[in-house]
Amino acid sequence: MTQDPVAAVLDAIDAANAADPARDGAHPAALLYGRRMSETLAAFAPDASAHLRIAARGHHIERWTSARAAYPEGRAGYLRWREDLKRFHADRVAGIMAGLGWPQADRDRVAALIRKEGIKRDAEAQTLEDVICLAFIAHEFAAFAAKHPPEKVLDIVAKTGRKMSPQGRDAARAWPARRDRGGAGEPRHNDGISHTANSVSSRAASTVSNPLRQSGAAASPR
Repeated sequence: MTQDPVAAVLDAIDAANAADPARDGAHPAALLYGRRMSETLAAFAPDASAHLRIAARGHHIERWTSARAAYPEGRAGYLRWREDLKRFHADRVAGIMAGLGWPQADRDRVAALIRKEGIKRDAEAQTLEDVICLAFIAHEFAAFAAKHPPEKVLDIVAKTGRKMSPQGRDAARAWPARRDRGGAGEPRHNDGISHTANSVSSRAASTVSNPLRQSGAAASPR
């Protein structure tokens, strides 16, 4: 039986991400992150196109190979690192697609999504941004909140909310945080982290859904 062409790309992305030396519980961190992105996309946009499904799975492919420490300190170095990462991820996934026989137009479209071109104008690019934020809320927010003062957490959440669509903000308000129900193969956070996250989560949800309450430049956890 011929493999579904989208599944073939996703499997190749997974194979690349399985080499991540960092672990999230029992799994390579990049592998688990990519699968969580696909899971979140399926819940938020079940009719997503093949292009968007591939972009969601691969938008962080092999991120560990480019360390922030390799760039100068400060905002300029950080922004250069982020832009170089976007190009790297886009080119890496497009290369996988080329090796599997995908047409140039499809490769270009997926690469543009991974580079987040046209957010606020391109509905699929906006959906990808929403999914990135929702996956953060579901899987990373508790640990993030435990490491930072509540006011800083709320500020970052507000900035993230401004990058989301109205539909994404509505979903974020009710999105199920998975910190207390670690599904199959997913680590549970300890009680201290859960307690810290619970202390700000209701305020954070309100802030995400009403981002104009806060000031500051737009930002994203990813």
